[in-house]
Amino acid sequence: MSVTAALVKELREKSGAGMMDCKKALGETDGDMDAAIDWLRTKGLAAAAKKSGRVAAEGLVAVAVDGTSGAIVELNAETDFVARNTEFQDFARNLGLLALGASDIESLKTLDYPDTDRNVSEELTNKIATIGENMSLRRMEKVSVSSGSVVSYMHNATADGLGRIGVLVALESSASAEALNGLGKQIAMHIAATSPASLSVDDLDADMVARERDVLIEQAKASGKPQEIAEKMVEGRMKKYYQEVVLLEQTSVIDGETRIEDVIIKAGKDAGAEITLKAFVRFNLGEGIEREESDFAAEVAAQLS
Repeated sequence: MSVTAALVKELREKSGAGMMDCKKALGETDGDMDAAIDWLRTKGLAAAAKKSGRVAAEGLVAVAVDGTSGAIVELNAETDFVARNTEFQDFARNLGLLALGASDIESLKTLDYPDTDRNVSEELTNKIATIGENMSLRRMEKVSVSSGSVVSYMHNATADGLGRIGVLVALESSASAEALNGLGKQIAMHIAATSPASLSVDDLDADMVARERDVLIEQAKASGKPQEIAEKMVEGRMKKYYQEVVLLEQTSVIDGETRIEDVIIKAGKDAGAEITLKAFVRFNLGEGIEREESDFAAEVAAQLS
């Protein structure tokens, strides 16, 4: 049968694929709409598979807050150029909003994606095919409080709620939203700058603490100090270590002299209600991803040959 403009238009609206791809799909399937959609999806999966081996360490971090709950998502792509693409930005922003209703990243992938007949995982594949870069929905986290506020902060935002370093701070309190939002923003900016390893000393990874202590013990032994003095040296240095990596023990970067725990206590007194910092999350785009080191001169030489 002949492929009409109306059929192509309908298929484009249903699939989000390009006009020529839709025309070809309809031609390959004798105008059968469902078969054409399956054909496009198959081709989309093939296109995504070709790109899946490429490193995706750029992209965007997205944050979303709804009252006492907040979610943060990292969506990766291959180049920072894609992060300026409005289609990619809309996708990242929608993922952040959808994450508010997901329990974890696997459940997020199964949620229906708005205004399509696809779920999130399928829409990711569709975006890989249409935008033309490998992408990865890498991670998400949520924080919440029973009463109080969840405050978000995006360092050097690319767009509203989108950027490279995103932070969520969960404050439990009956204090006013104005007081909590002001404090939350201050703490979130501090977290963005210092990247603490944990909220409290008790939350620190036990293996990390043991390794640090072992190093300090060996240093103390090498100094030749008596055992009693060496032990005091280790304890003093461990206290300094906690001040460097534990959020509540850190000195605020805002004033350069007050511990974060004391900042929170003072804010609670000023607000007339106790404030508890329940949790925080910090995502730095691409952290932990091994990036390929490219030799541009070698690439050019290879193409010329």
